[in-house]
Amino acid sequence: MKQIQITTKTRLVILLLLATIIVPQWSFSQTIINKDPRIETATQAITTESLQNTIESLVEFHTRHNLSTQSSAEIGIGAASNYIEERLNELSVGKENFVSIERVRYKVGGSGTRLEREVWLPNIIATIKGSNADDDRVIVMLAHYDSRTENNNDSTSFAPGANDNGSGVAALMETATILVQNRLPITVKIMFLSGEEHGLLGAAHMADVARKENWNVIAVINNDMISNSQSSDTDIRNNTKLRVFSENIPFVETEQQAKERDYNSSQNDSPSRQLARYIKEIGERYTPNLEIKLIYRIDRFGRGGDHTPFCKQGFTAVRVCEYYENYDRTHAITQTIDGREFGDVIKGVDFEYLRKNTVDNLATVMNMAFAPAAPQNVFTDASDLSNYSKISWQAPAIGVKPAGYYLLIRETDKSQWEKKIFVEGESVVVPYSKDNYFFAVQSVSEAGNESVAVFSRGKR
Repeated sequence: MKQIQITTKTRLVILLLLATIIVPQWSFSQTIINKDPRIETATQAITTESLQNTIESLVEFHTRHNLSTQSSAEIGIGAASNYIEERLNELSVGKENFVSIERVRYKVGGSGTRLEREVWLPNIIATIKGSNADDDRVIVMLAHYDSRTENNNDSTSFAPGANDNGSGVAALMETATILVQNRLPITVKIMFLSGEEHGLLGAAHMADVARKENWNVIAVINNDMISNSQSSDTDIRNNTKLRVFSENIPFVETEQQAKERDYNSSQNDSPSRQLARYIKEIGERYTPNLEIKLIYRIDRFGRGGDHTPFCKQGFTAVRVCEYYENYDRTHAITQTIDGREFGDVIKGVDFEYLRKNTVDNLATVMNMAFAPAAPQNVFTDASDLSNYSKISWQAPAIGVKPAGYYLLIRETDKSQWEKKIFVEGESVVVPYSKDNYFFAVQSVSEAGNESVAVFSRGKR
């Protein structure tokens, strides 16, 4: 995306230049506009060795099935949850004033469910409190740590879950390790969830807690299966692409919001879709040799992820997932048949690919946290007929004051924002017809960190 600055004093001159000179010369390719040295330094601390150590430890628990033992110190979901909690407690030593670790238990299973008996399951939550007391925004990161094989209720067979979802756990553990050393202005909650393999149970519980306690969640990022780079069947090998799934029409939408969506033709501009676009832009900015592909559906066919319960509670949530899947590994019994290997073992993990995907996560969260809160009440003036468009907004009510704003522009048949114009004030007039373009606005910090975009709605 091309960056142009518009100041209040020179707006009319710039508009004339835009209309006569600049517009034809603008390219539609993305341009790196800023790299924050704080983010670059932090992402460089991510290592394949650390990621591998975490997954190796998880595999050693034999199975992390939701009905597996919780009394053993060596195997089962109980031992795995203890390991995660102990790792996080070690990170919090000396930082108890802003890092807290919590074990959240919830009851599930029994008649009419996918679990044959009732059980209490643990979620392990790390809260890294933000340094700005005037900013209550929360970023939530998710990864489930339970595993399973083909049989839904087989709680004793070897279910290593190296990729599904040892990879997500390793990425979040690495992220937590770095963030406790680099405290951010806003709060980050890192959730290691049980119950995913039997109905997204741990995520549903935490989404319910977040809604009841009115957390000011600005983003939920679910990492589930992010380290496999070889496809089954087609045998494609590629570790340069990563998928982000996002809902189009929100699960939670008022009648008025539905009318506004129809009026603006904004079916492709849900808050979750803006978050997905944000992850693509920031992730590719800081992660060489990684292309982030936006998948415009909430998840894969016939399957789900822990972001979905948060979407259903009205939160902005997405799923990060490997581009190519290997169905010989996912939920498969570990065995070799006619030379063909099955099972989710550590051999199938591409650790360099996992490292890049962890960089994407960390960079996204840090940039979002360093950015001001998103602008409010973003509108496009639709009260008259004109080939110019006026977009106006209000400053965020919490946190630091933005240094300025980015106006984002794209043609209506494009899925990615194409142009990015810096604006100092809280309105701008541009020579782009509101009938032919979509607009959105981001808040920007002094260092250039931008918020997630807010779609501009037409207002008569």
